[in-house]
Amino acid sequence: MAQDAAAKAPSSVVADADPDALIDAPLMHAGVYRDLRRRFLTGQIMPDASLSTRGLAQQLGVSQTPVREALSRLAAEGAVQIRSKRRIGIPPMTPDRFEDLLRCRLLLEPESALLALPHFDSPRLRRLREIDARIDASLRSGDVSAYMEGNFAFHFTIYGAHSRSTLNQLIETLWLQFGPFMRVVYGRFGTAQLVDQHRVALDAIAANDADALRRAIASDIADGMGLIGRSNWTA
Repeated sequence: MAQDAAAKAPSSVVADADPDALIDAPLMHAGVYRDLRRRFLTGQIMPDASLSTRGLAQQLGVSQTPVREALSRLAAEGAVQIRSKRRIGIPPMTPDRFEDLLRCRLLLEPESALLALPHFDSPRLRRLREIDARIDASLRSGDVSAYMEGNFAFHFTIYGAHSRSTLNQLIETLWLQFGPFMRVVYGRFGTAQLVDQHRVALDAIAANDADALRRAIASDIADGMGLIGRSNWTA
């Protein structure tokens, strides 16, 4: 009888556990990863930031375990380097790394935009114009964070019109790696001297002009990455 009771104990413990707690743990871990990933994509984390699992956990109001797991995933995507629990940083932007990122973006992003073009409808184009208007407002006010959020939304509203999810995941991995640097150079130099390639892209989409759209996206990438190239981050 004692053996029977012991055998039943583990199942009774599971039965008495809060099912919401069992479900929420993986959801929470996924949420922490998405939150941190978004911060890298939109440049909310600076290149010279000193990161730690404890500090990030305190910011997010969670334990260190989901933060540690999220950082491991981000390290696999090239967004961070983990030297120890207390030494986590952004990989340096060397000339070779910069050239790799630029070439990959020029290969993948214009292609994603072209794949999206046949799927653009009036609501998506209207949404893209609204995003562009918010970007313009952020530039006028000098709100770099809002600009970075808007720039990400603009590009991925275009790319998201098609269903090639693997292609867009690869593009996001590239954005993870240059987002922190782009945030800094936009803050330093702004975009006042650059052609508004977003407006050119909008006109190309409205005219269903694939060649013009490809050129606009490629030029936008070259302009933005050129700001990084002209800064001291690639020294």
